[in-house]
Amino acid sequence: MSNHFSAANLKHPGDDARLDLTDLFVFAAPDNPDRTVLIMDSNPFLEGDGFHPDAVYGFNIDSNGDSLADVAFSFTFSKLTDGRQSATAFYATGREAQMREPGGAVLIEAMPVAFDAMAAPVQAGSCRLFIGKRSDPFFADADGVVQWLVGGQAGNFEWKGNDTFGGANILSIALEVPNDMLGSGPRIGVWVTISLRRDGKLVQMDREGNPSFNPILNPENIKDEFNSTDPVDDVKNHVKPLSETLLRHGYSGDEAKATALTLLPDILHYDRTKPAHYPNGRVVTDDVFSARMIMMVHGQARPQDVKPHKDLLPEFPFLGIPHPVKAGAVTAKV
Repeated sequence: MSNHFSAANLKHPGDDARLDLTDLFVFAAPDNPDRTVLIMDSNPFLEGDGFHPDAVYGFNIDSNGDSLADVAFSFTFSKLTDGRQSATAFYATGREAQMREPGGAVLIEAMPVAFDAMAAPVQAGSCRLFIGKRSDPFFADADGVVQWLVGGQAGNFEWKGNDTFGGANILSIALEVPNDMLGSGPRIGVWVTISLRRDGKLVQMDREGNPSFNPILNPENIKDEFNSTDPVDDVKNHVKPLSETLLRHGYSGDEAKATALTLLPDILHYDRTKPAHYPNGRVVTDDVFSARMIMMVHGQARPQDVKPHKDLLPEFPFLGIPHPVKAGAVTAKV
């Protein structure tokens, strides 16, 4: 998993797939280095119908290194009616960017969500935007890893040779933005969140910065708490439990803490003066699952044999068109 099934016991946050983030990608637009692509995926295996109409989906951008959002792109959705849904996109800076409520300028209103393979990106202010159903780009031989995690992480895990997500679809929000909308410098930190309105208040249900982190590395008893908190508190709250996980897999005390601090705060860092490959941003072909599992077991594993999906597109929104739903098909589970 990248961030699929990130709640405790490999479940969806709030037991709702619509609130389950799966991936975050950040990289330079291939045809224009003065623009940056941000992609947020959610709803693993499309187990939920559409985007949640009572939720706010957001990109959070830290441009000065203090682990607080200086820029935010937020998205809200109408109710799904007769298979149709629409989105509104917001752009906020400064204090407004740190609020869970969507605020700032409206980039586009009532944009139709694309649930078929024919939809094209639209212009949203100075940004390009695609929102809709796509092929899940995450490639991972996750079956044996899940068995290992559920079994208590005894010994070492086993690659099974199967791409767990090879035929899966997700919902994607893909945004291409001018670099000057992200801050004045070349370095940013990005994380994505989903917050759900409960009793009139937005409650954060999920977040992701680094791939294959919370579902894989965090102990079960802190996964839900981790999802509900902010990166600015990560070092204070989570260095100890993350270090303890690494200690169980062959790290020394100093090594474990030093490695934990490469992941905390849980923010995906990107310096656009350098090529984007994880951990400097992330492109859709980066084998982050191998990297994470090899890191977790202190180098005592080889990379998976599963490769990037062949349906990826060379242009925006980069993710492949949705896989057709076969009659009588059963939804895959990890």
